[in-house]
Amino acid sequence: MIVRPDDLTGDAIGALLRHHLEEAHRNSPPGSVFAFDIERLKAPDVTFWSAWEGDALLGCGALREVAPDHGEVKSMRTAPEHVRKGVGAAILDQLIDAAKARGYRRLSLETGSGAAYESALGLYRRRGFTSGAAFGGYVGSDFNQFFHLEL
Repeated sequence: MIVRPDDLTGDAIGALLRHHLEEAHRNSPPGSVFAFDIERLKAPDVTFWSAWEGDALLGCGALREVAPDHGEVKSMRTAPEHVRKGVGAAILDQLIDAAKARGYRRLSLETGSGAAYESALGLYRRRGFTSGAAFGGYVGSDFNQFFHLEL
């Protein structure tokens, strides 16, 4: 598996990100989806990576700068046919390493609640993220939750 920067121009990544948004909307109440579309992921404050094995896209993730010392995990998604193969862990490790290299002191994320999110929540907790307050303009609700990793 190779995790590499991605310019978001390929058909495979476009399809995976459409799937990501569809799943977010399917598993979240109205008004509770904060996932970025592909155009927002191309913004200068976001760096995007994808994981590959040969020509097969395994997954993706992004790092957004919230502040000069604070990053946010965005767009974490494993392709359905590659779930439970360590793809999410490899991408999250890349994001954590990049955040450290940038000098961030904190890495945060917003996610949902419920069965559809449990696998991702387990990964974040295993990497040291802990539940905490809303950040970066988010407003807490009964559905969304926030996690932070002190670097």
